Amino acid sequence: MFVDLSWSHILLLLIVALVVVGPKDLPQLMRTAGRWVAKARAMADQFRKSFDEMARQSELDELRAELDSLRKERPLADIDHALRAPVLPPPDAPVAPAAPETSSAGRAESIAEIAAPPRPHP
Repeated sequence: MFVDLSWSHILLLLIVALVVVGPKDLPQLMRTAGRWVAKARAMADQFRKSFDEMARQSELDELRAELDSLRKERPLADIDHALRAPVLPPPDAPVAPAAPETSSAGRAESIAEIAAPPRPHP
């Protein structure tokens, strides 16, 4: 704001104001000028805040539109359904019999059969 004013320029302005206004009314003039500057700063701050709020609202509107388009596509509907499905069966559901336990040797043989290449038939 006062980039082009040096201390000597400001001092010269204060001396001119002292001579023109007089020493009796100078404090009241400075007080009034300070109030005007405070009002101007408050208005500028309010303008900046409203501008920031409009920008934020615009970004939120864009995000809402993107979310709505994603909801319409629903590429993950099966995952959503799986997440909403109950984890535990209802209490009145029949209990399935447990699979018989196999020994670790039996498991090793079945794994070896799966991993082995197919044998040619004679």
